[in-house]
Amino acid sequence: QVHLVQSGGGFVQPGGSLRLSCTASGLTFSYYAMSWYRETPGKERELVARITSTGGSTNYGDTMKGRFTASRDNAKNTVYLQMDSLEPEDTAVYYCNSRVCGVQVWGQGTQVTVSS
Repeated sequence: QVHLVQSGGGFVQPGGSLRLSCTASGLTFSYYAMSWYRETPGKERELVARITSTGGSTNYGDTMKGRFTASRDNAKNTVYLQMDSLEPEDTAVYYCNSRVCGVQVWGQGTQVTVSS
């Protein structure tokens, strides 16, 4: 069974930084692209970043470009999301995700709160 376990997140002031991690088990991690999404009350889940299986290519949601960086360490089965220049609008629950054999698998979610 595939599991995605997240860590990181928390509270930060505007302009600050946080790093999220997501460690996978139950799959050959290096085969799969990984994504980060976020969700706020009343809004649809939003794509934050996607990284290919090798880490050679990434893409980001429009409001995250230049501030967020996705990376991965396939030896550690872990994907990261480095978030810099955080804004109050980035406050959300963040989820890591992968589509494994046609099934969407989600991490447990982690709260990120940006506030002064």
